[in-house]
Amino acid sequence: MSSKSTIPHSPIIAKTVQNLGFESLNPMQAEMLKVCGKSRQVQLYSPTGSGKTVAFLLPLLERPDIKDPGIKALILVPSRELALQIEQVFKSMTTGFKVSTCYGGHKIKTELNNLKEAPTLLIGTPGRISYHLEKGNIDARTISSLILDEYDKSLEFGFEREISAILRHFSDPELLILTSATKSNSVPDFVNSQDPTVLDYSNDTKPAGLEVHLLRSEEKDKLGLLMKLLDHINDGLTLVFCNHREAVERISFLLNENGMSHDTYHGGHEQPRRERALIKFRNGSTQILVTTDLASRGLDIAGVNNIIHYQAAANETVFVHRNGRTARMDNEGTVWILLSAEEKTPEYVPEYCIGTVLPEKTDRLHAPYFSTLYFGAGKKDKISKTDIVGLLIQKGGLNKEDIGMINILDFESFAAVPQTKIKKVVSLLRDEKIKGKKVKIEIAN
Repeated sequence: MSSKSTIPHSPIIAKTVQNLGFESLNPMQAEMLKVCGKSRQVQLYSPTGSGKTVAFLLPLLERPDIKDPGIKALILVPSRELALQIEQVFKSMTTGFKVSTCYGGHKIKTELNNLKEAPTLLIGTPGRISYHLEKGNIDARTISSLILDEYDKSLEFGFEREISAILRHFSDPELLILTSATKSNSVPDFVNSQDPTVLDYSNDTKPAGLEVHLLRSEEKDKLGLLMKLLDHINDGLTLVFCNHREAVERISFLLNENGMSHDTYHGGHEQPRRERALIKFRNGSTQILVTTDLASRGLDIAGVNNIIHYQAAANETVFVHRNGRTARMDNEGTVWILLSAEEKTPEYVPEYCIGTVLPEKTDRLHAPYFSTLYFGAGKKDKISKTDIVGLLIQKGGLNKEDIGMINILDFESFAAVPQTKIKKVVSLLRDEKIKGKKVKIEIAN
């Protein structure tokens, strides 16, 4: 992190910062800790990738009731992906407090089982949280802290009625936090905002490590320019943003014709398909993900090297959120804006944007080192990462260094293994069991 904060913290915060692997907090995170200890309402505006999630999670650990029974904090988010991301960040803090998630597409029975022993922190989408409150599955009386993360996106997704209904259960929470990457939207009246402390980091200068390039096609169709660019940036993870699903599928068709490994991600896909696409992108099995703005918020994917705006963002807010998928937490990243011969340069393109003439290249994107292995069992079957690592080494013929990222979901799991070895691994594991149970093992589609 840049601009380190050296403000002393309580033992629990100091230990958590150490668990996260941080040397110290950045100024925004340190200021959040300070104001949340004094103010009942806080509005935080900070760019994506700036550590905003850690900034609103840390103050919860210093709440006086954090060790009391029942749910202590509720975080409302616009998407399943963001809920799972926050859950992972909280788990990486290694606090010892239980966290659970509730969201559309998740089995109600699984959520009810998780809520029987109330978590300290509950994260969920407005629709599902509203459902559980109406059914009496959540005791709102124990919840003292309420966070509306990316609240403007929740409203944009049409969750105003659900959020309003949820807030009726919390007339005056002890701590209310609203967050967004931009300050372009006003706070809705039903939030009952009362003299909040506003921390506005949204107008910070260019993120360290971020470059922005503008490329203009000589033709109306930009597909040729996109292919040249993908030939040029033939390493690392790349997100290609489009405004419409049809454009995503059109690009996907062209990439398939040219033998370029990629995946697609948009709202037209079922949730399991989207989830697999993200897992394979995160673990490096897929290096190009062509997507709509569904991926512009809430996805914390380490090591995204390039953001390509194949179609111009609708406005500056969308532009900022797309770019926030790279150069996160002081890492480096490059943004590419593609314009046709007839398109005007959007007003939001920053002054530090670099005009670029792209040299022609013929090298195709390197084949991914990893491929993804699918296991038909997950954490509800008591499967752990240790179980999968042990199986891959003892029965699959792999070394520990061969094994990449492992993801354990409720009823299925995924492991990244070298592409050159995956067929042999599948063959060796065909008749093997995990925890005494025969489990389907195959290459993930």
